[in-house]
Amino acid sequence: MSNPLLAMRDVAKNFGASRALDGVSLELEAGEVLALLGENGAGKSTLMKVLSGACRPDSGSMTMEGQPYAPRGPRDALERGVAMIYQELTVAPDLTVEANVMLGQELTSLGMLRRSEHRRIVSEALATLGHPDLALGARAGSLSVGAQQLIEVARALVSKARVIVFDEPTSSLTERDATRLFEVIGRLRDRGLAIVYISHFLEEVYRVAQRYVVLRDGRSVSSGRLEGTPMSAIIASMVGRELTELFPKIAREPGEVVLDLSGIAGKLLPRLADLQLRRGEVLGIAGLVGAGRTELLRVIFGLDPVRSGAVRIHGTIDMRPSPRRRIARGLGLLSEDRKGEGLALARSIEDNLTYPALARHARWGWLDRKGRRSEAARWMETLRVKAAGPSQAVGALSGGNQQKVALARLLHQDADVLLLDEPTRGIDVGSKAEIYRLIGEQAASGKAILMVSSYLPELIGICDRIAVMSRGVLSEARPVGEWTEHAIMDRATGG
Repeated sequence: MSNPLLAMRDVAKNFGASRALDGVSLELEAGEVLALLGENGAGKSTLMKVLSGACRPDSGSMTMEGQPYAPRGPRDALERGVAMIYQELTVAPDLTVEANVMLGQELTSLGMLRRSEHRRIVSEALATLGHPDLALGARAGSLSVGAQQLIEVARALVSKARVIVFDEPTSSLTERDATRLFEVIGRLRDRGLAIVYISHFLEEVYRVAQRYVVLRDGRSVSSGRLEGTPMSAIIASMVGRELTELFPKIAREPGEVVLDLSGIAGKLLPRLADLQLRRGEVLGIAGLVGAGRTELLRVIFGLDPVRSGAVRIHGTIDMRPSPRRRIARGLGLLSEDRKGEGLALARSIEDNLTYPALARHARWGWLDRKGRRSEAARWMETLRVKAAGPSQAVGALSGGNQQKVALARLLHQDADVLLLDEPTRGIDVGSKAEIYRLIGEQAASGKAILMVSSYLPELIGICDRIAVMSRGVLSEARPVGEWTEHAIMDRATGG
């Protein structure tokens, strides 16, 4: 490009002995969407932290409209035209829509807020985004995730941002909200804004972006126009090898029933669930966000009370269910909310990985730290967790690597029944293939796996049977060959 809006040249960044970025360059034009792709730990987040002023590069340079650009912090970056829309939303839940949009950029006269001007500015921003119906006085915390995301985009518009970075924006959205987001991005592009779009869902990348840049191990390894570039070529660039099979087929034979749900109802959700899970099978649960899928797993694991019905594990009912007792019975839960309840972010990888089975590393009341660290390192290698070592705090890892640690915890626990809630959320395509293989191998070894996912291709690709949750009611589980994506969505929406 002769006159790019944004240019990053030979950007490098080290964290101690770890080289996160090794001379990365990219250019971005006004009115285009650039997809930034790569595996977890490839350097995408670090590069965007440099762009947004959250960290300073060790070397390299940046320009905005041909002028030197070196933000002193996120606030300075925003004032100079760069806005970040993070995967973890940053709305203030108890403030109104209007207050959230204007947060940090309020207009005042003699110490008083210019509320009428606020309302006009926010209304114009929402109208530009195609959502003038969003109530300015609504409490942000009461809105859907999609609407909260819209608040953040409106905030960026009000700030006069010229570059907006979307980091995994659809990972927690319903299909309807994701479609609305794509429409919003199209409007932003038409207005001449430049968009950096980070996503592990390559199908949606082809839908919204024009060009791509692939990072691997902190370096830019390929770039170009998406049109005419096969997805297989991009995947090969991301993982550094040809990925021949995304959904590995591993032979397994279902055995006896290990988990039996009879007429299960929770406090609010689920309303009714009957299900039998067999040893040696992967049973998938599909459904819309809010249908009751997560609540069903929480009831099974003893986190939420059973209002009616029975949960039988190996043929027996526990009258005083709790997570501790469920773990002792061989159940393990991978929470969809890894930061809120799935991981202790301030603790190390080895702590998080071994907490449910610490007794395995104890001798006469003392913890065998060397053996525990060696075990943690083994699982990190198996799941290709990119980190400085087992002692690194989980909170310092990328989202995808945090997810791998959460999954490694269940595997280290050696749970007999794995309850997996969105197990590949935020994970790159290469790691997804490895996790699909791990799930298949666990089932082949005799484990029973109950898996919730909003990504229909993976349910159809790796499950033996699928059941669909709709408004709190679970359908009969049927062999995967009897389902199509259309049929699953039809059932999920009440068809």
